[in-house]
Amino acid sequence: MEAYLYEPLKDKKVKCNLCSHRCIIKDGERGICGVRENRSGVLESLVYGRLIAKHIDPIEKKPLFHFLPGSISYSIATVGCNFKCLFCQNADISQMASNHNGMIIGDYCSPEDVVDAAEKGNCKSIAYTYTEPTVFFEFAFDTAKLAHAKGIKNVFVTNGYMTSEAVHMISPYLDAANVDLKAFNKRFYKEVVKARLEPVKETLKLMKSLGIFVEVTTLLIPGLNDDKKELEKLALFLVKSLGSGTPWHVSAFYPTYRLTDRPPTPVESLVMAREIGIKAGLKYVYIGNVPSENGENTFCYKCGKILINRLGFSIIKNVLKNSRCPYCGSQIDGIGLENL
Repeated sequence: MEAYLYEPLKDKKVKCNLCSHRCIIKDGERGICGVRENRSGVLESLVYGRLIAKHIDPIEKKPLFHFLPGSISYSIATVGCNFKCLFCQNADISQMASNHNGMIIGDYCSPEDVVDAAEKGNCKSIAYTYTEPTVFFEFAFDTAKLAHAKGIKNVFVTNGYMTSEAVHMISPYLDAANVDLKAFNKRFYKEVVKARLEPVKETLKLMKSLGIFVEVTTLLIPGLNDDKKELEKLALFLVKSLGSGTPWHVSAFYPTYRLTDRPPTPVESLVMAREIGIKAGLKYVYIGNVPSENGENTFCYKCGKILINRLGFSIIKNVLKNSRCPYCGSQIDGIGLENL
């Protein structure tokens, strides 16, 4: 299928304007993502409808804790990614094309098939996840538009490297996003994920301004992005640019893929990050990927009482009433809280 958001150049070259790499691609070659190919001056998506994964997941697995909590989400992905994270947990599919001579696999599904499956599964949302949804943007866009018309919400789990053009294009149909803010230093982005920090920050601010509900995740990697001062700057950015009601998930790293020389994240580092976020003014900071007594619970930011008690991806108890704390009446940020 012909790709969206590209422009033809001289000598049958094209410029892809989907993500912030803005690849200039010669005839017969592919972009950094490995799944968009220039064929005689026409940029083609090689993964349209070719789903490598489709599952029904709890929305909390994304993780989204303040968006339709307790609901399930029909979750899909194709192969490919525009990042080259050394610690990728899904490298077998995200880096398939790059690591296996351009190989692309996946079962064909139409946008209608996905929406029908979501309806039959009683899913309140469709999540474009597991790999980077930006690289299968055309399929995600067409599916999201159909889902929106049927009252099904749409969620991106993304690295946030979309161009402003892509964000504006999907925004009428995109209800929420969990964005990986992988670090708050330029060197990390350049050396560990082969990208840049600034476009991610701009995407976060743009999504917020367009009314997309945003939660943020940071995977803490010992010695690479867990410096206290760096985390303080990151938390302050979230408060000032996205607002104090933005949920922040700090997650534990485990050695994987091409980053196996680092130990797993100490729980103490996650607790430190959570305290930093709260001190900076964030109302909701969560700890992920490790057992934690209170790290997955939603607390009232004003009176401190537990409002949503979670165990893993399951909700044990939810006492919210019309999105408010029943103990002190404080309004709790989120979407769909009042329906529980």
